[in-house]
Amino acid sequence: MTAGLARFSINQMTVRQLSLPDLVDACRELGVPGVGLWREPVRAYGVEAAAKLVRDAGLAVTTLCRGGFLTAIDPGERAAALADNRRAVDEAATLGTDTLVLVSGGLPAGSKDLRGARERIADALAELGPYAEEHGVRLAIEPLHPMFASDRCVVSTLTQALDIAERFPAHQVGVTVDTYHIWWDDQAPAQIARAGAEGRIHTFQLADWTTPLPEGVLNGRGQIGDGAVDMREWKGYVDAAGYTGPIEVELFNETLWARNGREVLTETTARFLQHAG
Repeated sequence: MTAGLARFSINQMTVRQLSLPDLVDACRELGVPGVGLWREPVRAYGVEAAAKLVRDAGLAVTTLCRGGFLTAIDPGERAAALADNRRAVDEAATLGTDTLVLVSGGLPAGSKDLRGARERIADALAELGPYAEEHGVRLAIEPLHPMFASDRCVVSTLTQALDIAERFPAHQVGVTVDTYHIWWDDQAPAQIARAGAEGRIHTFQLADWTTPLPEGVLNGRGQIGDGAVDMREWKGYVDAAGYTGPIEVELFNETLWARNGREVLTETTARFLQHAG
């Protein structure tokens, strides 16, 4: 393995066109040491089978995506969300990762109450945090860009994420630092330092911001090096904050998905070395 790849992890969504066995084979060939997995394809393959496949290849599972969607008001919907997140914790533990990434959820239908939604996230974490701890899993709140606040994530900044996370022990709840979502926020560097001082940086993810955004904004993450984000600068912030863990590249990009998956992984590995290795 190239020394510069020691912390590199490829998020499964970046090359979702690859089957899990093909992804594992490609990682082994390229010297990629870690993978961030997603629940849907892992469950389709079989959680225990996926755990064995990755373990036998010598790969580390750096994160599992995703839990969350914890903002429901309806009691039945809330109970269902909590149950699903407990299953996600179980899956993370089976896969051997200590980090479950949370996309917290948007506003319930008909609601305009952002503060209330964030309080319901905290209420849910009060139940889920101890359960996760029992299974050796940490919950990592991921702030998403404000354009997703209404329908996907009412937590838009690291400040908001940490204000929630700090209600709980750091070994239960921390944050995800994702360049795509926070690069615009001039408070983010200070918040990274805050998170690092508390041991709450549970994962660090890279994706670039390219414009114009595609019509399907959700799948607009740019290949690292193609856009406005200085990856090495942001890596410097998390390194200075004491984070020494894996660095995932997580890209949602229709153009990349239409290409040969092994070529995309090869390109992404080279870009990581160039811009963050």
